[in-house]
Amino acid sequence: MNNATSTPISPAAASAGTPSAPPHPALELWSYFRQNRGAVIGLAIIILMVLTALLADFIAPHSAIEQFRDATLVPPVWQAGGSSKFLLGTDPVGRDMLSRLIHGARLSLIIGLVSVTLSLAIGILLGLLSGYFRGMVEIAIMRLMDIMLALPSLLLAVAVVAILGPGLMNAMYAIAIVMVPHYARQTRAAVIGEMSRDYVSASRIAGAGTLRIMFNCVLPNCLAPLIVQATLGFSTAILDAAALGFLGLGAQPPTPEWGSMLASAMEFIQSAWWVVTFPGLAILISVLAFNLMGDGLRDALDPKLKR
Repeated sequence: MNNATSTPISPAAASAGTPSAPPHPALELWSYFRQNRGAVIGLAIIILMVLTALLADFIAPHSAIEQFRDATLVPPVWQAGGSSKFLLGTDPVGRDMLSRLIHGARLSLIIGLVSVTLSLAIGILLGLLSGYFRGMVEIAIMRLMDIMLALPSLLLAVAVVAILGPGLMNAMYAIAIVMVPHYARQTRAAVIGEMSRDYVSASRIAGAGTLRIMFNCVLPNCLAPLIVQATLGFSTAILDAAALGFLGLGAQPPTPEWGSMLASAMEFIQSAWWVVTFPGLAILISVLAFNLMGDGLRDALDPKLKR
């Protein structure tokens, strides 16, 4: 009777049948995100805006507030009468349009970052309280949010700025207050859905306290829709800041804010088209970029929308 000889198995053959390790969450998110070409384009524009804002002092050909009195309303370089010194022309008081647009990108990103951060923090806190405790706490918070949502957002922002006084910082506070109800309601809905999950009950049985359950257990599982809403909130903040600046309630001259640039150039809309067109295009492109990226994040973070 012959003894069967065992053949050694190579490591490659041994690992062939084992399942591969799951991809890193960031790589998986990017794989879904890049399927949306519009979102990738939006992300590229936002990265370009961030680099422009960070390097504004180096790439801007002139100071944003420097006035060239002998070069007022100079047209862009490709138009008759234009100068290579001012590629996008000058405004009514002789300031370089390109330099003001570049510094305006920095200001717009700061406005979006401060406004979204403040409103997100307050909205998450109010939504967590109302979704966790329910009862009278939920009724009081949600009815206040309903009252704020019943008012037009721009009108509410104007009212807040009228109380605080015109200025860039007060405009950011006003925009943050206007956006709080959206984050509060979305957080509340997500928290109510998570409170019925088994892991919350297990945490309570294990002796976890209220704050631990709220911030360590429930909140991390509610962040996906809030990230999408915060991204879209950047575009809302830029639009509202431009509207307040246009009304004279936001950034005050000579601050290079796109909305105030539009307001100061309205009387020249027919004689000098560039002083109105370029700030308007900057607002349009930045808002569109954040909306496109927000749509891509929504598709990538929502399992129901993954392709």
